[in-house]
Amino acid sequence: MPEQEKYFNDLVKQYSEPLYWHVRAMVGSHEDADDLMQEIFIKVWKALPSFRGDSEPFTWLWRIATNETISHLRKARVRAALSFSRLDAEAERISDPDPYFDGDAALRSLRKALMKLPDKQRTVFAMRYYEELSYEQISEITGTSVGALKASYHIAYEKVKSFLNENN
Repeated sequence: MPEQEKYFNDLVKQYSEPLYWHVRAMVGSHEDADDLMQEIFIKVWKALPSFRGDSEPFTWLWRIATNETISHLRKARVRAALSFSRLDAEAERISDPDPYFDGDAALRSLRKALMKLPDKQRTVFAMRYYEELSYEQISEITGTSVGALKASYHIAYEKVKSFLNENN
C-alpha cells in the first residue's frame, strides 16, 4: 500500500468520528453531515500530496471541514432564497429528532437555537462548546484572532441563552 494511501486511511480511522460530530454540530442533520464527510475526505485525499505538516493533522482537517461546511451552508442559503423557502422552517426541520439522534427536548431546543446563529458564530460556538477546543486552536483552524473568537462566542452564547429563555 503506497504511503499516501496508508496515511489517508490512518487519518480517516483516527478523525472520522470527531470530525463527523464537528460537522453535525454546524449543519444539524445526519444526512447533511454524512454527505459533507464524503466531500471533506475527497478534498483531503486530493490535498494530501500538498500537506507539508506545517500544522497538526487535526488542525488541517478541521480547517478543511469547517470551510467545506460553511460553503455548504452558504449554498443552502442561496438555494433557499432562490426557492423562496424560509430558512426558519428548514432549521426547524433539521432540528427535529431523526432516527440517528435520540435527544431530549432540551437538546433539541439547543440545536434549534444554534441553527438560528450566523455561520461564523455557530462554528465558533460548536468548536468551543461541543468540542471544547481552546480559542488558540480555533484561531489556527479559522484564521481569526483569539479576541474576535471570544467576542463571537460571547455573542453566540447570549443569543442561544436568549432563545432558550424565550422558548421554554
